[in-house]
Amino acid sequence: MLSMTGYGRGEYKKDGIELCAEIKTVNNRYLDINVKAPKIFAACEDSVRATVRAKLTRGHADIYVSLNDKREKVRELYLDEGTAKAYAAAAEKIRKLFPQAVNDFSVTSVLRYPDVIKTDDQSSADEQCSRALIAALEIALDKLNAMRKTEGEKLKEDMLSRMGIIEKLVAGIEERAPLVVQGYKEKLEVKIKKILEGAEVDEARLLTEAALFADKSNIDEELTRLHSHICQFREICAQELVGRKLDFLVQEFNREANTICSKSNDLEITRLGLALKNEIEKVREQVQNVE
Repeated sequence: MLSMTGYGRGEYKKDGIELCAEIKTVNNRYLDINVKAPKIFAACEDSVRATVRAKLTRGHADIYVSLNDKREKVRELYLDEGTAKAYAAAAEKIRKLFPQAVNDFSVTSVLRYPDVIKTDDQSSADEQCSRALIAALEIALDKLNAMRKTEGEKLKEDMLSRMGIIEKLVAGIEERAPLVVQGYKEKLEVKIKKILEGAEVDEARLLTEAALFADKSNIDEELTRLHSHICQFREICAQELVGRKLDFLVQEFNREANTICSKSNDLEITRLGLALKNEIEKVREQVQNVE
């Protein structure tokens, strides 16, 4: 079992490239990936997402990438001839307008003017940087999954312990249920005798009323399904990617608990039913963090 919450960090330091990839995840219904990296890695985003999808199926993932490229590079300079000519033409006009001014127009001064000289600034990551990114990201993902597995085992332990409590509550309801009809029959008999001032009660009519009450408040099917759900929950917990299955199953737990409470005409069963719903809610909260 894996938790959806975790953190991983991976580094790549080789041949002058120092790259760090960090990934932080929190719970989310679907897989949502957010990448924050230097602009040169814009073309690598699809590869990053594919690498993450190979190791995550659910959750919100924030990925942070930093790069320090210390490699020596030969940079080329490009002359924008049109811009240089425009500056020269402007200088000539100024010379004619102000003949008395000192003409200090020179090659060195032109080189300093904006946009005359341009460099080949790298706009996208080269193959070596791209490989470094994926390598660091895979290390980060492995560390993330190790943390998520540790957290997932804790979640599993907690949910299974609560499943034991749920099983005891269901057993308590199961033990109490048969007594409810008998108690109702006795109360009804006392009430009728009081109304009839001690006259003989029609036993057949009393049994009919008790049978109708028993049919109306019968929770045998709900209890049977709860026992089945408990077994399924334990079986599913032995698997790895179980979040969606457990989420659906907890909804079924809630459905049965709500039906038991709505059918209950007994204070003790109502108390046990509310305790059951409380434990189911605690399990549901934990399931929201499971991948």
